[in-house]
Amino acid sequence: MAEVQKMKLGSQGLEVSVQGLGCAGIVRPPKPEDEMIALIHHAINSGITFLDTSDIYGPFTSEILVGKALKGGMREKVQLATKFGLISADGKIEVRGDPAYVRAACEASLKRLDVDCIDLYYQHRVDTSVPIEVTVGELKKLVEEGKIKYIGLSEASATTIKRAHAVHPITAVQMEWSLWTRDLEEEIVPTCRELGIGIVAYSPLGRGFFSLGAKVVENFYEGDYRKNIPRFLPENLEHNKHVFERVSDMAARKGCTASQLALAWVHHQGDDVYPIPGTSKINNLNQNIAALTVKLTPDEMAELESYASADNVKGDRTWTKTFSWMDSDTPPLSSWQSS
Repeated sequence: MAEVQKMKLGSQGLEVSVQGLGCAGIVRPPKPEDEMIALIHHAINSGITFLDTSDIYGPFTSEILVGKALKGGMREKVQLATKFGLISADGKIEVRGDPAYVRAACEASLKRLDVDCIDLYYQHRVDTSVPIEVTVGELKKLVEEGKIKYIGLSEASATTIKRAHAVHPITAVQMEWSLWTRDLEEEIVPTCRELGIGIVAYSPLGRGFFSLGAKVVENFYEGDYRKNIPRFLPENLEHNKHVFERVSDMAARKGCTASQLALAWVHHQGDDVYPIPGTSKINNLNQNIAALTVKLTPDEMAELESYASADNVKGDRTWTKTFSWMDSDTPPLSSWQSS
């Protein structure tokens, strides 16, 4: 099996495995707890020590399961990331970043995970009604109190990242980044690199598309959020399936799978990029680790990118702008102070 190296994430000292494990799929849909704990243990024993969860996964059940998996000396072996800010209520999702909520969410996550400290605590989505300085100000207090070690943002605009970083150093920004999702490359990536912030790539396999192509929709479960993503709607998927076919053809030439090729492409974006593919199957986890051995030349990178260019992909990556960095700027701090 490929060796999973550790590298610094951001410039504040956090060191993680170069590939993480996204922990949404271990509870969506619900799965046997003992099997998912075995999966997490297998990941850790294989060198994947960067675990990424959130209070919204389940909700709550992913954090509880990860907490159980870290019993018996496993906690010391991992870098644990979780998130706050999304609340599921009455079929709708609300975003909150006010100080009282930030603190309450952190306390609740610590209890569910059954840990004393969270290594990396992200704002899952930006609350556009609260100045980012206010949210990060509360996170800074949690750092000072020893409840969290490092602060992260997810789906934040370049302006928001800069404003947040001025209050307290941001260690990581988590963004969707894959062969067919590249909207962050123009503004977000340069901003993170300028500030010394690590980039954590979620959905590096295109939410399953680069594993199964158009067949991925056959695996969608009842209530699967992907059913609402425009790229997976029938009229767009019929077009997009050709992207997967081209990637698969190239993978066959390279002697790997399409998902390994897509994952290797993300790894080749730079030493400051850490993909966190999720899976609930040990075989898939092993395949993802093996992607670390796939090497790509600049010409191969360009060829891959041409297959999945914006012109060749139909449909947006999200079903609402609430979940995109493009609509995540917050009011100025003065508006909060004067209210």
